[in-house]
Amino acid sequence: MSSRLNILTKDIASLGDYASFISTKTNFLVEATLGMVNIEQNNIIKIFSVAAVIFLPPTLIASIYGMNFEFMPELHTRYGYYISIILMVISAILPYLYFKKRKWL
Repeated sequence: MSSRLNILTKDIASLGDYASFISTKTNFLVEATLGMVNIEQNNIIKIFSVAAVIFLPPTLIASIYGMNFEFMPELHTRYGYYISIILMVISAILPYLYFKKRKWL
C-alpha cells in the first residue's frame, strides 16, 4: 500500500511539472501572438498617420481658398485657380516623397 502511494505521489508531481511546462509554453505562444498583432496594428496606425500628413496641407490650402472673402488678390488673377491646384498637388507630393524616401511607406 505504501509503495502505491509513493508511485501515485511521484505521478502527481510529474503531472504538476508537465502542467507547469504546458502553461509556460502556452503563455509564450500567447505573448508571441499578441506581439505580432501589436506590430501589425502599429503598421496600420503608421499608414493612417502618413495619410493624414499627406492630405492635411492640400486640405488647408483648399479651405483657405474656399472662404468667401472679397479681398484675396490671388482670386482675381487669371491663373489663380491653377496656382491653387498646383499648390495642393505639390503639398501632397512632397510629404509622400519624404515618407517614401524614409521607407515609412
